[in-house]
Amino acid sequence: MLSVTGEKIPLTMTACEVSEGVVTPLTGEQNSIALLINPSGLKLERKICYDNPLPMGDTGTGRKFNQMPPGTLSFSVIFDGTGVVPRAPEATLPADVEGQLDAVNGVIYKFNGQQHEPNILQILWGSTLFVGRLTAFSTDYTLFKPSGDPLRATAALTFESYMSGEEEKLSADSSSPDLSHVVVIREGDTLPLLCHRIYGDSRYYPEIARFNGLRQFRNLAPGLQLHFPPLE
Repeated sequence: MLSVTGEKIPLTMTACEVSEGVVTPLTGEQNSIALLINPSGLKLERKICYDNPLPMGDTGTGRKFNQMPPGTLSFSVIFDGTGVVPRAPEATLPADVEGQLDAVNGVIYKFNGQQHEPNILQILWGSTLFVGRLTAFSTDYTLFKPSGDPLRATAALTFESYMSGEEEKLSADSSSPDLSHVVVIREGDTLPLLCHRIYGDSRYYPEIARFNGLRQFRNLAPGLQLHFPPLE
């Protein structure tokens, strides 16, 4: 996926912590993975469950609503150790396939002793912002060195969405300032205006500018994607 400037933006997966009901991405290179090769596609699935079977004698009212289970996000990732894939100067993944898989495992699969479960993750790519937990990690090795060491592998990943109890209560109000928001800038948008729209207070714009790494905020380019975190 390309940014509005044509720069390649890698999909990132970042471990999160939950404090007082708020899910917050952790800082530090050891807590985040930026892919060398972006997925060719993403599959986001949502379901609604209804009572089954249809009540006897029902003539048209239909089955009653039961629940809305967590959504899922799935995609495939190619890990390459042949050297043919250009590496950005800031790339942190190792050059070899096993090293890349180990690094990804350490963020998305490894058991977190403090949380007593694998990490809660933030998956960020362009306008896609998904918070969830890994449910499936299948690796298919497709190319090897004569020694048997892998040169290329494809991993199929599936994640289930996650909300803390407090966030779940707030989710009925999609405009709540206590939820994360991703906004694509349109002509005429300003940071103070967006902060007032989301938080009900325009004075948060300096913090939002710093959060998004903006050097200037007076002239926002249409198409720019900004992230508005929950209020603390």
